[in-house]
Amino acid sequence: MIAPTDVSMMGITFVIADLHGRLDLLEASLAAVAERAPEGATVVFTGDYVDRGPQSRQVVTRLMAGPPPGWTWICLKGNHEDMMVGALTGTAAGQRWLDNGGLETLQSYGVERGGKPGGSVPAEHLAWMAELAPMHRDRYRIYVHAGVDSTLPIEAQDPETLIWMRYAPGVEDGHGDFHVVHGHTPHKDGPRHYRGRINLDTMAWRTGRLVVAVFDDDKPGGPVELIEIIAPGSKVRPGP
Repeated sequence: MIAPTDVSMMGITFVIADLHGRLDLLEASLAAVAERAPEGATVVFTGDYVDRGPQSRQVVTRLMAGPPPGWTWICLKGNHEDMMVGALTGTAAGQRWLDNGGLETLQSYGVERGGKPGGSVPAEHLAWMAELAPMHRDRYRIYVHAGVDSTLPIEAQDPETLIWMRYAPGVEDGHGDFHVVHGHTPHKDGPRHYRGRINLDTMAWRTGRLVVAVFDDDKPGGPVELIEIIAPGSKVRPGP
């Protein structure tokens, strides 16, 4: 059972999903967001800050530093943070994490390939990841890493579901009147839009292409704008 995180609205909400160690895309996204809302707004990060990409430590450090004055940042937990915390605190098997990008994360913390993690990851980084909320809700939308069980009330959602579930292909459901905003399931040609939800995972760590969704806090439904961020040198074409 969880209590949704409710933060006062600031007119517009930007959503950034599945960074996976791409500090370059994080910084470029924040710059694009600041251009559109120079006086501040809300940014929701839907998790998976670590693994696969080259700069997991730097991404975590940047997010932990927090936003500039006038901004609200909401960092949610992804399944890769869940795996990392479990592996490095001994509460879950470590090999699964290592096989899913954990080796790259350890390298960003200065551990040579084949080396032992030891105390390479600062305790405050693990504590920050462990304490991340699995869900944020505002007037019209629910923000999570992976998805929401549409058959259960919001207050009865299992955190494991919110950070690990996969929607079956073609599922259009959000959650009642709430539009669900998530990532987790990668599509190079994303985002994928559905009647009641949007999936923002564009496999940015590999493609070099990340899409920031912009929502009007006073309007229900999907985004009013999509901001496409493409890293220099990426061999991808802009989306439609």
